[in-house]
Amino acid sequence: MKVAIYSRGLDFEQENPLLVLLEELSRHETSIYIFHQLLDQFTLPKHLYDRMIPFKSSDDLNEDINFLISIGGDGTMLDTVTLVKDKQIPIVGINFGRLGFLASISKDELGSAVDSLINGTYVIDKRTLIHLDSNEPLFGDAPFALNEFAIHKRDMSPMVKIHTYLNGEFLNTYWADGLIVSTPTGSTGYNMSCNGPIVFPESSSFVITPVAPHNLTVRPIVVPDSTVISFEVESRAEQFICAMDARREIVNKSIQLAVRCEKFRVSLIRLNENSFLSTLRTKLTWGLDKRN
Repeated sequence: MKVAIYSRGLDFEQENPLLVLLEELSRHETSIYIFHQLLDQFTLPKHLYDRMIPFKSSDDLNEDINFLISIGGDGTMLDTVTLVKDKQIPIVGINFGRLGFLASISKDELGSAVDSLINGTYVIDKRTLIHLDSNEPLFGDAPFALNEFAIHKRDMSPMVKIHTYLNGEFLNTYWADGLIVSTPTGSTGYNMSCNGPIVFPESSSFVITPVAPHNLTVRPIVVPDSTVISFEVESRAEQFICAMDARREIVNKSIQLAVRCEKFRVSLIRLNENSFLSTLRTKLTWGLDKRN
């Protein structure tokens, strides 16, 4: 079995859980591809170091890899998606961060998680992505996101006017600080913080949610993910922010933007006992009431 390991970087007190993971994988004679910065950061025992195959970018990964383990929080998981791209490598999220909504496997479950991978006792969730088309190149070779695409005003700039169209038909003009187009996966992220609805991951939809709209009648709306959503932005400022998950670009207001469903999906692995509803209850305290 071939396994890749990625992280943005770990604190030194997290070295022991990393060693536990590497020991568990080595116990099963696994070929381990590890992000080069992790290999540089920690001094591994020789019997582990000799097994490591460093990689630096997505180009070093191929479809032969069985799993890519993301170590960190949800932000690290979002980075991992841009590494995997359309290679269909399943992603396993180990939560070394805080909330861990996407990276739902805790450090205490490392041993059982590796056993599940070896024995095939896990579930693969296929998640849709959102793709950005623009008349200027944005976001390099990864113009897609797992959570959301967002338009936002810069710093202390006045609110923007975002004329929004569905398959070319006018939907609405949003007077707001910004606008979010969320995937079902991203509905529990920035979208939820702006009072957008939570959507089940398997729903074939996008959620359009304004950020601080200056209008009492504007509400989020759910549309089919077969829709092409396009925008024209008016602003007193010359530039505004485009964001795909945690990545940002500063663009001129004359740019042409449209989003659609990406042609490929990403595979996220979860352990059998971790369902979407249980994650809602444990991570977001859904329905928590001291009377229950």
